[in-house]
Amino acid sequence: MAKKRILSGMRPTGKLHLGHYVGALENWIKLQNEYNSFHLIADYHVLTTDLNTDEIYHNSIEMVIDWLASGLDPDKSPFFRQSQIKEHAELNLLFSMLITKARLERNPTLKEQIRDLNIDNIIFGHLGYPVLQSADILLYKGNAVPVGEDQVPHVEITREIARKFNNQYGEVFPEPEPLLTKFARLPGLDGDAKMSKSLNNTILLSDKPDIVQQKLRKAVTDPLKVRKNDPGRPEVCLVFTYHNRFNPGEVKEIEAGCRSGELGCVECKTKCTKMINEFLEPIIDRRMKLENDLSKVKDILVDGEKRAKDVAVSTMDDVHKAMKMG
Repeated sequence: MAKKRILSGMRPTGKLHLGHYVGALENWIKLQNEYNSFHLIADYHVLTTDLNTDEIYHNSIEMVIDWLASGLDPDKSPFFRQSQIKEHAELNLLFSMLITKARLERNPTLKEQIRDLNIDNIIFGHLGYPVLQSADILLYKGNAVPVGEDQVPHVEITREIARKFNNQYGEVFPEPEPLLTKFARLPGLDGDAKMSKSLNNTILLSDKPDIVQQKLRKAVTDPLKVRKNDPGRPEVCLVFTYHNRFNPGEVKEIEAGCRSGELGCVECKTKCTKMINEFLEPIIDRRMKLENDLSKVKDILVDGEKRAKDVAVSTMDDVHKAMKMG
C-alpha cells in the first residue's frame, strides 16, 4: 500500500529554537518514516507580516541547516522554497476564487495575529494567507497536515477549498486531515505561553552550553518559592516543564524535591541545563559540519526543488484538465 502524503512547512526566520523542535521538528522526523513527506520553506508567507526580503535566503539556509542537524532526511523528504515553485502562486490564485472575504475574516488565528502584532490595516495577502497555505498543501495532494491545535482552523479551510474545487470541476484533491502533535508548545524562558524569537525568550538549537546555562539561570520559576527551603509548585514552573520534556528520568524526584523545599531553584536549573545541553550536543556537532559545507546544504535545496517541481507540475496538469483550461 502506497504511503500517504503530508506537507509540513515553516516560515524562514533563521535559526530554530527548542520550541520549534518540540512543536514541529520532532514530529516531522518521526513522520518522515511513515509518510511521503514534503518540507516547505514558506518564504512567500514571510511577506504577510514583513515586506523586507533581504534576509529571507540567508534565513532559509540557516533553517535548512537546523532541519538537517535535527535529523530530517532530504532523501526521504524533499526540502524546497515556496518561491521557487511557481505553481504555488498559480494555485493560490485559482483557490482565491473559491472562498469569500467573510470566511477568511472568521479565521481565529488571523484575529490573534492582528491583535498580537497591533495591525491596523490588514493587507490582502495577510487576509488570504490560509488560501496560500491551502495551495501549499494541495499542490502536493497532501492527505494529512501535522499541526498544533491552533492550526486546525487552517486545515479546515483547506478541506473546504478542496471540496469546493472537486464539486465544481471534478475530483482532483484529497481533503487532508489534521495530524495533531501531542506536545505542541514549549513555554518561553520568561514564562510566556510559547518560545518566540520576537519575545527573546528562546533556547536555540545552536546555543552552546555556556549560553544555555546563562539563559536558564534567568528563567522564570515559581514566584512563591523565594528560598531553597520554601515549598514549590512544579505545575507553575516552566523549568519543570523543560524537565518533563528533556529529563523524564528524574521528573518524579525533582517534583518531590521541589514540593518539599529540599530542591532549590539553582540546583534544579543546573540539572535542567545539563540535560538540555546533552540533548543539543549532537545537533550542534552536526550543525557545525554543515556550516563548513554550505555547498552541500545548497545542493540539497536544489535537488529538493527539482523533486517538488515535478509533483507540482503534475498536479497543475490535473487542475488544468479538470477546469478544461489545459
